[in-house]
Amino acid sequence: MLCIVFGSLQTLYSQQDAQYTQYMYNTVSINPGYAGSRGHMSMAALHRSQWVGLDGAPKTQTFNMHTPVGYRGMGLGISVVNDQIGPTSETYFDLDFSYTIQTSADARLSFGLKTSAHLLDVRFSELNQDISNPGGPDPTLQQDIQNRFSPNIGGGVYYHTQRFYIGLSVPRILETTHFEESSLSTAKEQINLYFITGYVFELDAFWKFKPTILSKIVQGAPLQLDLSANFMYNEKFIMGAAYRWDAAFSALAGFQISPSFLIGLAYDREITELGQAVFNDGSFEIILRYDFIKVLDNLKSPRFF
Repeated sequence: MLCIVFGSLQTLYSQQDAQYTQYMYNTVSINPGYAGSRGHMSMAALHRSQWVGLDGAPKTQTFNMHTPVGYRGMGLGISVVNDQIGPTSETYFDLDFSYTIQTSADARLSFGLKTSAHLLDVRFSELNQDISNPGGPDPTLQQDIQNRFSPNIGGGVYYHTQRFYIGLSVPRILETTHFEESSLSTAKEQINLYFITGYVFELDAFWKFKPTILSKIVQGAPLQLDLSANFMYNEKFIMGAAYRWDAAFSALAGFQISPSFLIGLAYDREITELGQAVFNDGSFEIILRYDFIKVLDNLKSPRFF
């Protein structure tokens, strides 16, 4: 099905930025201002399989590591994002810089810069082609894009306390066109604007409640709005649910194995016609995060974001 969609387009636009249900644990991928904000080195790896059972459905893997640098409010991070959908593969190598200002005893404001190297592959030749056509195979499907490189830059602002965070970011500002306009096929990146916010309520000595919002705006695409609510019990067990506006419901679970190590799981079920298809078993996501905490006595409890 996805191959038919790709094959019918004379001009191909690359997909939006990779989608995450557990974005609250993978924030540096969408906002460079988050780099170093945890106060120690942090590493995370995520895998997402979307619309399992659908041939050519999106698959995404990310790895990131970020840390504060020195004592002057600097943060540094690196990340790799691999995103596949149908015949298209995109890989981003990102370097994140942040500078943090302490605005009060409990609040910090960070400014981030993201620099990216982007590799794009589109294997048009793998698509089903009608060779019985008197005019021959579609010429648009004869020109593969192989390791097409392009640089990019992005930025973000991130403000947080121990309980609250809010951020605004554009991870990739340049709208790069990977083919000349005279070519039969073009691939173009679109600007993705992100807004995130969340707050942690301490309900009692054992329970915490964290509602969050993510909004993504892309030209030519519907507004994406993700609403989620997570509960943490005894600083170890996390359970919650999420709703992606007019798109999907999600179930989330996590386990804080130690103050350093978190494992998180998510399952999405589409509420569109695609979600009712017998070949669509939903979307699955897993994230592993490890924090290199040097002095545990200074850590009151695991950060919930």
